[in-house]
This record gives sequence, structure tokens and C-alpha cells, in this order.
Amino acid sequence: MSTDRNEGIIPHSAGRSRKVAFYTLGCKLNYSETSTIGRIFQERGFEKVEFTDTPDIYVINTCSVTDNADKKCRKIVKEALKHSPDAFITIVGCYAQLKPQEISEIPGVDAVLGAAEKFQLVDILEGFEKKDRPQVHASAISEANTFHNSYSFGDRTRTFLKVQDGCDYSCTFCTIPLARGNSRSDTIANVVRSAQEIAESGVKEIVLTGVNTGDFGLQDGQRVETFFELVQELDKVENIDRFRISSIEPNLLSNDIISFVAQSQRFMPHFHVPLQSGSNKILKLMRRRYLRELYADRVAAIKSLMPHCCIGVDVIVGFPGETEADFLETYNFLNGLDVSYLHVFPYSERENTMAPGMAGKVSIKDRNRRADMLRILSEKKKRHFYEQNIGREFTVLFEDDVKVGQMEGWTENYVRVVAKYDPVLINETKHVRLTAINASGLMEAEETYTEILKH
Repeated sequence: MSTDRNEGIIPHSAGRSRKVAFYTLGCKLNYSETSTIGRIFQERGFEKVEFTDTPDIYVINTCSVTDNADKKCRKIVKEALKHSPDAFITIVGCYAQLKPQEISEIPGVDAVLGAAEKFQLVDILEGFEKKDRPQVHASAISEANTFHNSYSFGDRTRTFLKVQDGCDYSCTFCTIPLARGNSRSDTIANVVRSAQEIAESGVKEIVLTGVNTGDFGLQDGQRVETFFELVQELDKVENIDRFRISSIEPNLLSNDIISFVAQSQRFMPHFHVPLQSGSNKILKLMRRRYLRELYADRVAAIKSLMPHCCIGVDVIVGFPGETEADFLETYNFLNGLDVSYLHVFPYSERENTMAPGMAGKVSIKDRNRRADMLRILSEKKKRHFYEQNIGREFTVLFEDDVKVGQMEGWTENYVRVVAKYDPVLINETKHVRLTAINASGLMEAEETYTEILKH
């Protein structure tokens, strides 16, 4: 029996709710959007199930940033058909926007939806009935000009809340503006409302996500609010113990934001700040909006107010034109910075970007060698950061992730702590003193009942 809300939809088959399963590739933003699409299905009467539970429908949310997007997409489609050979397979996400026709030719794919269509897929695909040819619904990226509220759901400990989408930057290596469109944001009022809804579900930590999170506040191309104003309002939301900023460009990480996080009891002392290169020459070729001096200044500002703050860094190696001397400049710059860990990416060519046409192509072998060197440096940085925190007291938010009788959680400043499993501690914060790093690189701790200040 249908209602006005699901008119034209066929949520039932043979007297049962049709089952839908999801698979997500890529970033936290993708996970927040997959979760929201899943709730749309459930509101229409579909049953959300696991990937292996013979669903009637698969929705695969793809990424264009990770390497081998085509290969990964094909593999997931193939695995889906093993579990449910007759399932209706739908592909959405960044890769779907960039290469819709290419994806439609993958055996087993029934529909491909672009950035402007993915949140309407239940309506667009109607009864999810297979047709003679795959359906492709992918408008020009200029049509992706509205903001769709999204947040992940199902993990009681942590939720990813989307506050911004798209990007107006023109970095020469990046396809994100082509896959997600121009920068646009939710309103502060709507984000606060979402945070309050999340709090009512019992979640203790919210991670703010976006393509260019610090660019929050653009609506219809006009800046009407700022990310700093958003942070100030979210800090007032009750029953959320922790907020984290997933990633923020160094040129958008203002002194006001740093100072506010330093005194906030809800925003955690943890920043992830993309660098991409420690060579000003390469930063200019990448068309980044800062030089290494500004980046070093941001790190110094953070550490002056929050000495034990965790700082993560994104780095790309092997960009066209990067000589061995340029790479060593990056290596030495990072080695001297007081940062906590690195996310290292060997440069990979992306169609319709400027970088592949630049001179000075770096061999795959050299890209991988340079990446390995920085990953080793990252392990040293992380170890040093953990050692600096031994003997200090923190609170740990424990997760529902039990392995061999042990559970894990994160301190305010993003140190991973392991403890003996105790079901009472799941989704709870515990006051601890960090004592030692174990053989797996995780921090051990002892319980303390001391009242803990954030910094």
C-alpha cells in the first residue's frame, strides 16, 4: 500500500520490504552522505542491510581522489553480484559525476547518478526495475548548486557532520571542483539543529566535514556567515562532549579559530591542516593559496597556545616539476615542524586537470620512494608525539570496537589508547594517565580520578 510520500515507489516485493545495502569509498564527507541516502531509503519503507545479506539494491558511493577509482568500482560491483546476482546496482559519488558513461559500461551496473541527482535517486529510479540499458542521470556539474544536509549515523561514539560542499579553488592536481561543483554551505542555524538531533541520539563526538570546511558560509556565491561564527555557535550545543574539525586549509585557519579552540571545552586540540608540499616552488605550481612560511606560522600559533595539540598534515610527493632537491626541501621542512603525523600521497594524474601537462614528470619509482621516506618520517613523528604525552592526564572516549578482550578510544588530542574491555565504558569518557606505548604503537593508560583540564 502506497502513501503520498512514496507514490511511484515500489518499496515492497513479494510481501516484504525491499532490502538495500551501501558501500562507501573515499572521505568522511562521502560517509556522511551515504548515511543520509540510507535514511532516505528507510523513510520510504526499504530495509537497510549489510553488503552480504543478499540485498535487492546496492548503492555504491565512489571517490575520485583515491587511485584506481575504476578498478575499485569494478571490484565492488563484482563482489556485490556474488552475494546477490539479481540486485539492482546504482553508482553515485565523485567518480560517477566525472565518468558516468564509463561506469555505465561496467557489467552489472544498472544506474549511474551524478552530483545533482544522488539525493533524489529513490525518486529518479522509481521502482528500481532493471532495463535493457543502464540508466545514466548525470547533469553538468553547474547543476550541483544546492546544499544537502548530511550526517553519518549508526556509530554511537562519533558522527561525521557535513557543513560545506564543493570548492572554488583551482589546485592544478585536483578534480573535486569538477566532481562536486562550487563551494556552498548549510546555514549555522541548520548545522546547530543537526548537532542537536545528533546529541539526542546519544553520540558524544561530532566531526565537522566538508570539501573545503574553512570556506563555510557561502550561499548563492555570497559570504553570509563564517566558519568561526559556526564554531562559536556549536560550542554552545549541549550533550555533545567533543567537536573535531576534520580538515582546514592553512590560509583559512585564523588566529581567532585557534584561540577559540584553545579555550573551548568542547572543541578538541586537534587540527588536520593540508600542506601538500614544503617547497614554495611546488606550492606555486600546485596553485595553493599560501606559502610554507604561512604554514609554519599556523603550526607555531597552535603550539604556542596548545603545546600538546595534535596536528596532522597532508602531503603530495612526485608532483610534476618536483626535483630531488625540492623533495628534500619538503622532507627537511616537515622534519623540523612540530607536527604529529602525515598523510602521504604519491601524485597521480587526473584527467581534466592542469598538472599532467606540466613539465618535469616524476617516475612512479621515485614517487613511491619519496612517499616511503615520508611515511617513515610520519611514524617517527607520531611516536615522538605519543612519547611527549606519557605521564599526562586526559579523558578517553571509548568505542564499541572490541579486539581480543581489549577496547580502544581517543584522547582529546587524538592519542589512541587501549584498555581492557569493559562494556560499561563503551561510549563513555574515562579519566586516565598515559603510561606507556605498547608493541602495537597504541598508548596504555591507568585510571585516575583527578579532575582533568583540557590543556
